[in-house]
Amino acid sequence: MIVTSNRIPVNSEHAEAFEQVFQDRANLVDGMPGFISFQLLRPTKEGDPYIVMTTWESRESFEAWTSSEEFKEGHAKSGTLPREAFLGHPTLEVHEIIQQA
Repeated sequence: MIVTSNRIPVNSEHAEAFEQVFQDRANLVDGMPGFISFQLLRPTKEGDPYIVMTTWESRESFEAWTSSEEFKEGHAKSGTLPREAFLGHPTLEVHEIIQQA
């Protein structure tokens, strides 16, 4: 199993609009083979990034999602926020779960 963490630096003046994009998300990832869960984490400290976390049965399942038409459609709304909404580029991290309680 793997967890992906997409760290997205968001300008605090645009935080509400950023969260609304996810509130209105298409939910297309939910039906993808190998998908387990989605979480949007709001930073508790000014200047820290939002984190979009997904859990997958395998890296192959995640990669199939990122190359799918559903991925393109699901991310189409991300372009609705102005450039100044972001403080930098997102950073994707992929981790393998080796222990879980």
